[in-house]
Amino acid sequence: MVDITQKQSTHRTAVAQAVVKVSSKSTLDAIEAGTVPKGNVFEISRAAGFLAVKKTADLLPDCHPLPVEYCGIDYEIKGMEIVINITIKTFYKTGVEVEAMHGASVVALNMYDMLKPIDKGVEIHHIKLLKKTGGKSDIEND
Repeated sequence: MVDITQKQSTHRTAVAQAVVKVSSKSTLDAIEAGTVPKGNVFEISRAAGFLAVKKTADLLPDCHPLPVEYCGIDYEIKGMEIVINITIKTFYKTGVEVEAMHGASVVALNMYDMLKPIDKGVEIHHIKLLKKTGGKSDIEND
């Protein structure tokens, strides 16, 4: 792990995104109607994302355990795609970019797992960092 003992704590924010593409309008209809056999796709995936964010340092050896002070997960349906945006905030010595991307990845994987019984064409696309603030550099990749 990188030595962060001399760094100052600052307000850090990261926004990451993943996209889940379905192959059928009936899949989106089932999500919105709450008829997916494995349950409420948005809420269960949100819970999976929260767990992933909290466990990032347990799974990725170079990530520091850090206090996650906010985690927000939002969804937007655009055509045949579900856009997942996850925002993480903390006040700490190191950033939360990996936590945000890890959370977005797990949300997408959970959606894939929940939807595969009704849609064999589900795909995950474009896991990426959209924005980070705090620390040495700010990034905006919209």
